[in-house]
Amino acid sequence: MRIAIQGELGSFSHQAALESESKATIFPCALSLDVFKSVESGEVDAAVIPIENSLAGSVVEHFDLLFQSNVHIERESLLRIRHNLIAVPGTEFASIRQVLSHPVALAQCRRFFAQHPPMTPAPFYDTAGSVKHVMTLGDRTLAAIASEQAALAYGAAVLAWGIEDNPANFTRFFLIRRGASGSILPEADKVSIAFTVENRPGSLVSALQVFADHSTNLCKVESRPVQGQPWQYVFYVDYQVARGTPPDAPLDQLRRRCMLVKELGQYQAATPLS
Repeated sequence: MRIAIQGELGSFSHQAALESESKATIFPCALSLDVFKSVESGEVDAAVIPIENSLAGSVVEHFDLLFQSNVHIERESLLRIRHNLIAVPGTEFASIRQVLSHPVALAQCRRFFAQHPPMTPAPFYDTAGSVKHVMTLGDRTLAAIASEQAALAYGAAVLAWGIEDNPANFTRFFLIRRGASGSILPEADKVSIAFTVENRPGSLVSALQVFADHSTNLCKVESRPVQGQPWQYVFYVDYQVARGTPPDAPLDQLRRRCMLVKELGQYQAATPLS
């Protein structure tokens, strides 16, 4: 199976892809747009994209691309995010002076930097990319913060494990495929949709009331601006349904109350991965 990810090999997306499909061939892409294009064109079979982190929030670009692209969500997974201090093999912990990583990763390891003041955090474009850069330079005063997968990918050494401030750090990923939703899994109990409503009093409340009428559990509501239409919004909703209830039960009623409804995918709600 060919799976596209955004970012370098060794990223958390790489790890999530392998935990979803252990024998997959991973195709790294520089941009999220390239990931979606590779799925739409058939260059890859699927893609694994992060959609939300439990601490940092939503990956808003991916909401926009899900709405704009001819893809559907097939699977959801949760990955426990463990940040590790990684360096060139043979590096002494005490010799490190600068630590590279994505700004979000650095922000999630503030306690570590407070405990080790000789180390200065420095922002880099990607967690795995920071490991690749440190290994390319071979500088033993540098280290990176990234996943264990990144250390394995580039032959680096992990000097400190699990240095994140908050252990309740999870990222939710979607596995997406080309085209609209096809056959529905019998165990599907979660649905992602996008919809727009008229800009008038009560229209959004009326749309959301549909979910209460069908006893569905709204897991997430996100709004994003409509490009080229100032102060108009697309609303993204994830909802869970009771066992035995058709996942698309609210959609017919919702379509009568909304200007547009796009079903993004029906799938089984994820359980945390190790």
